[in-house]
Amino acid sequence: MDDLFAPKPAPAPKALSVTQLVRRMKNLLEVELGEVWVEGEVSNLKKQASGHWYFSLKDEGAQIQCAIFGARKKAGSEALEDGAKVRVFAEPSVYEARGQLQIIVQRVERAGLGELQARFEALKRKLQGEGLFDPERKQPIPFFPRTVGIVTSDTGAAIRDIQNILERRAPWVQPVLYPVRVQGKGAEVEIAKAIQRMGNPERFGLPRCEVLIVGRGGGSIEDLWNFNEEIVARAIAACPIPIISAVGHEIDFTIADFAADLRAPTPSAAAELAVPDGAELKAKLAMLKRRLARRTAERIERLGQNLDSLRRGVLSRGGERLLREPTMRVDSARAKLNSAVLANFKDREQSLKELSRTLAAHHPARQVELRLEHLARTRERLERAARRRFDSLDDRLSRLRSLLRTLGPESAFERGFSIAMDSYGRIIRSKADVSPGEEIRTKVRDGEIRSTTL
Repeated sequence: MDDLFAPKPAPAPKALSVTQLVRRMKNLLEVELGEVWVEGEVSNLKKQASGHWYFSLKDEGAQIQCAIFGARKKAGSEALEDGAKVRVFAEPSVYEARGQLQIIVQRVERAGLGELQARFEALKRKLQGEGLFDPERKQPIPFFPRTVGIVTSDTGAAIRDIQNILERRAPWVQPVLYPVRVQGKGAEVEIAKAIQRMGNPERFGLPRCEVLIVGRGGGSIEDLWNFNEEIVARAIAACPIPIISAVGHEIDFTIADFAADLRAPTPSAAAELAVPDGAELKAKLAMLKRRLARRTAERIERLGQNLDSLRRGVLSRGGERLLREPTMRVDSARAKLNSAVLANFKDREQSLKELSRTLAAHHPARQVELRLEHLARTRERLERAARRRFDSLDDRLSRLRSLLRTLGPESAFERGFSIAMDSYGRIIRSKADVSPGEEIRTKVRDGEIRSTTL
């Protein structure tokens, strides 16, 4: 009875199979984490015949298994080697058969490549802003150089390729090698110094070259980096001799390529651009020779036919008959010319006479004479006007003088009048104007009387 009321045991939780668990982990990684960049050191690299490569990527604290399928077709896979520092773009996943965490690599880059690319772009922008890459400052490459300078390693494949091309295309050209290191620390200084010395050869006892080839064979971006240094770019830009840059393979671009007067995709191509093809020149000269000979023969034949035609026609007649009509035309032209010359002389003579009369009328002496006559007439008119004016003023002055004598104070004095003034010369009009004992002056006709008031 007690068993009927006993609690039922809880059902056991549903268990996942190992496959389900691993698959769920795989889905979680692929969906939630997605593709990522991972950086580390390559170890235990295995290259399968199928083209798939497997390796570990590790750092100081951990490691992870990696797989890259169709490795040779993946970008940057050549950078994979044991001990190499790389960055991989990969998708985290789980290898279900082993339950092992791994990443599926899609792309590989050498570690630090992003930093190098940033330095490359920064220097390129700087020098481009200064005008170092402008087409206007680039020099043309001479078509037919006799001496070609080469700045590269004396042990690399580049110098052998260049020499082979020069010997095959232009055996008359004299190559001048200035050997330098083309990779490694400090190589850029050697390259720049070589360019500077080749640009001023007399100072350093070097042959003067008409064009320089500067470069090296292929390699990684680190191997080519010396040609991305500013010192090399400025040396190339300052060199008075045209420079062909030949660094790496066709896909490789360096700062030196932009600074140079011409970029070649490879050292061999640089040699081909520096000198003409002797075989082509010979073939062209032969063609020109044949064309010149053919045109010369055709010209001679055509002139011969013209000469035969003249001999049968005009030249078959006597020379006197041939010259008769031209002589008559010359005589007629001579008569017309003489008549025209005489008529021209008469016209010129008449014009000269008219000009002489005009000159006489406008001669400076005649102009001065006319001006003097005008001046004399003007003076005479001025004198007459002045005399009339003076006479008029004199008459008026006489009338005013007579009027002044008639109406002025002198006439009053003549009639017995006088004028009394105080000591200050003020006229006295009333006895109130003076005080007793004050001196007064009385003006009469013939003088002045001084008196004192009582």
